[in-house]
Amino acid sequence: MKLNRKLRMGMVGGGRGAFIGSVHRMAARLDGEIELVAGCFSSDPAKSKASGADLFLDPARVYPSYEEMARREAALPADQRIDFVAIVTRNNTHFAVAQAFLQAGFHVVCDKPLCFTLKEAKQLRALVRKSGRVFALTHNYTGYPMVKEARDWVRSGKLGRILKVVAEYPQGYAITALEQAADGAISNWRMDPAVAGVSNCMGDIGTHAHNLVRYVTGLEIEEVCAELSTFIPGRPLDDDGNCLIRFAGGARGILYASQVSSGEENNLNLRVFGTQGSLQWFQENPNELLWKKADAPQQVHRRGNRYLGAAAQGATRTPFAHPEGFIEAFANVYRAAATAIADAVAGRKPPKGGYDYPTIDDGVAGMTFIETVVKSSKAGARWVKFPRV
Repeated sequence: MKLNRKLRMGMVGGGRGAFIGSVHRMAARLDGEIELVAGCFSSDPAKSKASGADLFLDPARVYPSYEEMARREAALPADQRIDFVAIVTRNNTHFAVAQAFLQAGFHVVCDKPLCFTLKEAKQLRALVRKSGRVFALTHNYTGYPMVKEARDWVRSGKLGRILKVVAEYPQGYAITALEQAADGAISNWRMDPAVAGVSNCMGDIGTHAHNLVRYVTGLEIEEVCAELSTFIPGRPLDDDGNCLIRFAGGARGILYASQVSSGEENNLNLRVFGTQGSLQWFQENPNELLWKKADAPQQVHRRGNRYLGAAAQGATRTPFAHPEGFIEAFANVYRAAATAIADAVAGRKPPKGGYDYPTIDDGVAGMTFIETVVKSSKAGARWVKFPRV
């Protein structure tokens, strides 16, 4: 349900030259329900000011620090202050920024991974629950209509009992670093353990594959056997990883993430095999979902058609034959979060089925995945129990 006005959004991070900040802003404004009105766009006050000017914001609402932003926005009249903040900073700052705004009374949309450590993630979950505020995590691939259709297939029992899940996320952008001199320099902040945490590849893109598996299948990991590798000389964190997975209930899985897979761009894909059939979805061809059976021809289901379920149709903006993509999927996360925030602002109760966006619990699960995979790899690729936290 909507308000009789746009939601007022603030942003921390995402200043000049930041790719993901621009993506968040495009996604937030796509449906005309959200307006960016304030921000602290950099830890450098001058850059924050310049970035605010680029976005034509009121200079009085462009802040030199996130602490000042949270304090001053909270002091504004209710009809002027932001309704929520989008956090698009590096991993090691997510907790502190989210804490400041939750304690100031604001709802939060945060980029993934949730935090720097699992310990921080659990502390943040406690803060979110205590605050009663909406907290959405932008695992954006859950926003694709055909991912929602895949989830409906599994929930309805169309695949039968799930036997095996294969999730792959190969990228090849880092392979060129192998041709460069190994001088020990860290040119990518995701390779810096002081900023990214205990993992690069699995923390950055492996968490997307893990989240996609959980979202579509509902399966939880029971044990994992992981091997993380670092092929680029001088880098302290992984750039490739392979996991064998045992799911609760007996299903088995393979999850592979890599940034040194030559020629690959952003080829996240998911295959789920059940006793009655299987599904397959490719992020680089997101408008199609494949259905396969042992005794029938392969079927291709396409976004925008009336034969799809309500979730897929509700996440679609254009008619069939007009492809949708990355920004629209990202915007579906924002739209679901905006609905929850609007309901909270208006004092309305959540719908019986809740809201369809990644939550703080999904974030904690992601951090558990990262730290458990690293633990397994450091133990020599041994099977490690997946903790319930």
